[in-house]
Amino acid sequence: MDADVLIIGSGAGGGTLARALGNSGLKILVLERGDYLVREKANWSAEAVFREHRYHAAEDWQDAAGKPFRPITGYHVGGNTKLYGAAVLRRRESDFRRRRYPEGETPEWPIGYEDLRRYYDQAEAWYYCHGEKGRDPCEPPRGDFPYPALAHEPYVAQVAEALEAQGLHPFPLPLALHRNETEPRLAPCIRCDTCDGFPCLMHAKGDAELCGIAPALDSPGTTLLTGIRAHRLLTGPDGRLVATVEADTPTGPRSFSARVVVLSAGAINSAALLLASRQAAWPQGLANANDLVGRHYMCHRNSVCVAVDPRRVNPTVFQKTIGINDFYEDSGDADFPYPLGHVQNLGKLTPEVLEAQKVHWPEELAKLVARHSLDWWLTTEDLPDADNRVQVDESGAIRLAYTPNNVAVHDRLLRKWEGILRQLGYPLVKTQTMGIEAVAHQAGTVRFGHDPDRSVLDVNCRAHGVDNLYVVDASFMPSIAAVNPSLTVMANALRVAEHLRARFSTGLSP
Repeated sequence: MDADVLIIGSGAGGGTLARALGNSGLKILVLERGDYLVREKANWSAEAVFREHRYHAAEDWQDAAGKPFRPITGYHVGGNTKLYGAAVLRRRESDFRRRRYPEGETPEWPIGYEDLRRYYDQAEAWYYCHGEKGRDPCEPPRGDFPYPALAHEPYVAQVAEALEAQGLHPFPLPLALHRNETEPRLAPCIRCDTCDGFPCLMHAKGDAELCGIAPALDSPGTTLLTGIRAHRLLTGPDGRLVATVEADTPTGPRSFSARVVVLSAGAINSAALLLASRQAAWPQGLANANDLVGRHYMCHRNSVCVAVDPRRVNPTVFQKTIGINDFYEDSGDADFPYPLGHVQNLGKLTPEVLEAQKVHWPEELAKLVARHSLDWWLTTEDLPDADNRVQVDESGAIRLAYTPNNVAVHDRLLRKWEGILRQLGYPLVKTQTMGIEAVAHQAGTVRFGHDPDRSVLDVNCRAHGVDNLYVVDASFMPSIAAVNPSLTVMANALRVAEHLRARFSTGLSP
């Protein structure tokens, strides 16, 4: 037996779980298919990050038609939090309930906000969350943030005042960034222009390597192995327990075993691993008796919105400090009585970023746009659809069938925000919606619930029918809401850790 708890993946779920189980007396083994992301000058290079995809996976997936695409995802210690924008928002209370949209509805969760509230508190503390209570108009009940909000730069502060003059309620965006308040051994955030989507060369981003794995490895009994790609989970003949994890390692194939196995490889790869684990006891894939593994894939409908006023120069370096939730619960339009979604600043677009992402733009045009732009990120909820799904072929290659939905809601938010920006004096507003390759906010695929016929996991994120298998990445989510999912993944991992501690304390009984 290699461990009491074997965790596959070291991102927001796996890294947090590993830390939460530290000092428990349990032997913890974390398997990460990647390695530590190298700290190098290229961390700050838009060319390296966005055009060369230096830190993204060098692999192709296929869409429903079999057309290959390169997913924007990375395999590193800390998972995709190494490249996230560090916006960490709690789900609203309403996000746990059934919600109706023109194109469908979301299911009710088997737990509510209060079931996660204290775990949100802990996750915010661990991940250096900075914010200000009481400013978000649909903020759920909470105590004070562990750290004060990051101040707006002067240009952004003026924009916030202008939004307030329109009757809106801009609030300080909660950000997971280390500012040297409590741990002088860590370098502080320097508020640079290479945060959103970049690795942090300063190691000042609250990611799962620094806030999950590093503290976990300070605990006796916790081990991390890198370069280990799990490709199959095998049970005993009755299918009730995972007996071995088959993996590829730098020195060849190897099998691992543990009393409990926890998947945290991301919603797409966790589902793919379960589907690839077909065996006599589970002919459709492990934990897939009801053919739900891989289904209900969700990924926020996200758009970049760039507002340009040639008369105004935006000298901002660190722009991502405003959040807008005025349209989160209701559009405010009598003819469209539905929720819309969330708006936040995007990291400041620079000429280098524009040139890297829009290779056909002339250099002078990129410089002009970046000099005069105000940049936003708009998010609406993606609805769980059984036909949006992850599949694998016999070789284990991933096929992602995905048709965007809730389109009317997203279009309404784009039009509404464009109108607001024009009222602020920006004559040119350009939007671009992300495609299938933008998988940073992947969720669903291994949803949890009370009914084994309608879910893959139980309320504690343990697989129905496999007593020692858990999943703690965003796979477990029955709905995705319209706020960044990372903090909820971290909070849920803390909840599952508490359950596992209790279960081990009673002899690992069901």
